Amino acid sequence: MLDTVESTLMLIAAGEFAMGILGNAFIGLVNCMNWIKNRKLASIDLILTSLAISRICLLCIILLDYFILGLYPDVYTTGKKMRIIDFFWTLTNHLNVWFATCLSIFYFLKIANFFHPLFLWMKWKIDSAIPRILLGCLAFSVFISLVVSENLNDDFRSCVKVKKKTNITVKCRVNKAQYASVKICLNLLTLFPFSVSVISFLLLLLSLWRHTRQMKVSATGCRDPSIEAHVGAMKAVISFLLLFIAYYLAFLVATSSYFMPETELAVMIGELIALIYPSHSLILILGNNKLRQASLRVLWKVKCILKRRNH
Repeated sequence: MLDTVESTLMLIAAGEFAMGILGNAFIGLVNCMNWIKNRKLASIDLILTSLAISRICLLCIILLDYFILGLYPDVYTTGKKMRIIDFFWTLTNHLNVWFATCLSIFYFLKIANFFHPLFLWMKWKIDSAIPRILLGCLAFSVFISLVVSENLNDDFRSCVKVKKKTNITVKCRVNKAQYASVKICLNLLTLFPFSVSVISFLLLLLSLWRHTRQMKVSATGCRDPSIEAHVGAMKAVISFLLLFIAYYLAFLVATSSYFMPETELAVMIGELIALIYPSHSLILILGNNKLRQASLRVLWKVKCILKRRNH
């Protein structure tokens, strides 16, 4: 029964992985082609491309860990292999959160309407600062990943095969509880960029409310592109916030499960939920005019090809 459940979970995980890879690869490909064509890359495109690449890497790491845990749990009997997986998981995890926060801040500065001198200065400087900010996020994520992976020793986790009638299960026990504690504490640092995204969302909401009130006073009755920009940005930010909450809860389930024996199934379920976060790129595509138009062209070409084959 357990083998059937694990097989089903692996199939679902493979489906989520395929959707995530297609969506994020599409974002990266469109922006890279535009970069080659125009010899320059806009700040928003740089953020989206960086976010897409980090999500592809995170998807690969989660899926690899997922299948190793389900098919070859003996691989994790030593800390050396766990150290490699954990380094890249922590790295891509932090990069995803920080890049998504950069996107939230960028939307806020470009779309919101405030007249405070600090806001206007940040709005003026944001385009030139984006490359340096992204590099800073990368350096910080590498540092955190090194700290986490250094806490792994070769006796981190001991796994023993136990034969029960026709099934062979694997019992794993954490020898170093300190590792998981350090990992959870360091990953709590992602709550800071999450809080920044929440603040950006609330300020966007305030800006939209003020702008809507001004429109009612003027009573122009015309379609306002500023309101559409506000709503589009808020959709992108709130989708990140909701998916990040689900991802973080799944991460805590997966990490906490290491303290108890025979919890590989709980870890797999946690990682299955975690896969949803980097896989969901549809809102980013629909919220960006260039990506949306490119996706429509791709769909139209696919539709034409299918019609030719049917005839």
